Amino acid sequence: MQKVWLAALPVALVACSPAEQPTESTLFASLSELCGQAFEGRVVSDDPRDADWAAETLVMHVRTCSEDQIRIPLHVGDDRSRTWVITRMGDRLELKHDHRHEDGSEDVVTQYGGTTHDTPTASRAEFPADPFSRTLFDREGIAASMANVWSITLEDGRFTYALDRPDRHFAAEFDLTEPVDAPPPPWGSE
Repeated sequence: MQKVWLAALPVALVACSPAEQPTESTLFASLSELCGQAFEGRVVSDDPRDADWAAETLVMHVRTCSEDQIRIPLHVGDDRSRTWVITRMGDRLELKHDHRHEDGSEDVVTQYGGTTHDTPTASRAEFPADPFSRTLFDREGIAASMANVWSITLEDGRFTYALDRPDRHFAAEFDLTEPVDAPPPPWGSE
């Protein structure tokens, strides 16, 4: 009887191996490990519409992390109006864009984003525009954004944020191997 139990042990260990765990937690955990750190980035897409951002210093600051949410302010030069909010929702992730004015009040175009349809991989998640965002974009006269799909990718020591839709691609890449000094707080959180 003891031999049967010992023979079953490797099967039980394989069934519980880390490779079998949901990959969403791995991506979320990888982002959480960056908490408190800031990283400089640059625009890596070549669309002429991105020239204003390409001319600025980009800094992402993985500022606050909890068990279910990570807030990452994005500084574009002196503009501290943007924060990416990544929330764990079961085996899915949600990405929202929190946009604020310098006085801390919400921009009219804020809290847009989406939830992953599929379980993210260990290094990538895609966020198609959710119904709230599509309604907001329609109301504000930016219907082209209704087809937005945002993504975050963590690989090879880089964090890449991208926006894709028909006839539009934007991407900014941040070097995770060289932390920089934390920037001032984003607008609305002082």
